[in-house]
Amino acid sequence: MNRVLTAEWIKLRSLRSTWSMLAGLFAVGLGISLLSLNRVHDAYAEAGADWDPTRHSMTVYVVAQLILGVLGALVVTSEFATGLMRTTLTATPARHRVLAAKAVLAAAVSLVAGQALMLCVFLVGQWGFARNGVPRASLGDPGVPAAVAAGGLYLAVIGLLGVALGTIMRATAGAIVTLVGIVFIIPGIAGVFPSWIRQVFVFWPTLGGAAALGTVPDPDFPHPWWGLGGMALGGAAVLAAAFVVLRRRDV
Repeated sequence: MNRVLTAEWIKLRSLRSTWSMLAGLFAVGLGISLLSLNRVHDAYAEAGADWDPTRHSMTVYVVAQLILGVLGALVVTSEFATGLMRTTLTATPARHRVLAAKAVLAAAVSLVAGQALMLCVFLVGQWGFARNGVPRASLGDPGVPAAVAAGGLYLAVIGLLGVALGTIMRATAGAIVTLVGIVFIIPGIAGVFPSWIRQVFVFWPTLGGAAALGTVPDPDFPHPWWGLGGMALGGAAVLAAAFVVLRRRDV
């Protein structure tokens, strides 16, 4: 397994797209964070007593999850697209080891990059709030360290989900479309359904997981860490399906 991990790490770090996407992650994340400070007074006025400076500063996770999800998918789909997957599986016939190594590396990179981004945007956001005279938070406040850590864990799960979808779809476009549907489209259209159906969306994994990125309680998600745990279980289930598909389907 150590040799497989080493081989997959060499592949991952030698791809220009890996570093381009990580650079884009920070450029886009920090850029959005700075631009959002222009209307922080409006956001504070709209929130009122529900103002949560921690959650507001980390809303860039919405874009970050797409970038890291695509990165996770590319860990697998780039090899299917070039035919290198045949070579990989010839060198390592134990297919589960190949996918496990890819999943571990994608999760590790997503966790480190995502956690670093969440910490950076939190600090930038609080600095901007202070400059604009809006209530701010600090890392020493109750619940703040947990919320910032939840941001990194959330993005790590999204990276794993990208690997799983890439393995099942075997095409970057298909994996991206499915990922967008899971994290954007389905939660976005929840409001158009009748109230009795909307109750189902309370259990949608990404909605419950994202609730952990704040310190002000959300009445729809009273136990946000349970929501994040449910999201992790959902990602694990999709990854388990990916292991089955990779083992049974021809390359």
